[in-house]
Amino acid sequence: MRKTRAVPTDWRLEIERSGYYPGLVIDAVGTALGGESAEAFVVHHEATFDPAMEMRRHITVLLLTPTRLVVCHTDEHPAGEGAERPHASTTTDAIGLGNIQSVALTRVVADPAEYTPGTLPSEAVLSISLSVNWGAIAHIDLEPASCADESCEADHGYTGAITAEPLTLRVSQAADGADAVATVINFADVLSAATAR
Repeated sequence: MRKTRAVPTDWRLEIERSGYYPGLVIDAVGTALGGESAEAFVVHHEATFDPAMEMRRHITVLLLTPTRLVVCHTDEHPAGEGAERPHASTTTDAIGLGNIQSVALTRVVADPAEYTPGTLPSEAVLSISLSVNWGAIAHIDLEPASCADESCEADHGYTGAITAEPLTLRVSQAADGADAVATVINFADVLSAATAR
């Protein structure tokens, strides 16, 4: 028997519930959406610690429209990082669905021998790979090129590969709750279906 969970339907309400600069984040997301509506979304508010052990909060909002994946990421910056007062930076990207190469969902399940179909995993990791030509962050791995002649001393230049950095979002029941895990799984399902259109 498959257990289902309701997923949130109002991205504005979920951003407000996060309590993380809701006016700023809602304004940024609304501008990036333009006239489109969200078919599915994820709001992920997270705290991390930097090497100086200062807590830094950030929020990532993913929204799927009929034509695009909208990504909004907001970070806060304390005073002293080149500014006298604390500030926040918000970046939005609107990515055409044709630029999504793959949607990968990793489910982490404890005691897999005891797994019951339909049970939520303890955590879920969503990775979205984008086309290199989209303009996302990419890694370039270069190495000296060579030929088949082992005695050749000519300079053959370099060879390498350019790979785009995937967009990755991890949630767990322990840190984020069961509803967050269900929402990410639902988003991955809806996004996968959208890329197959």
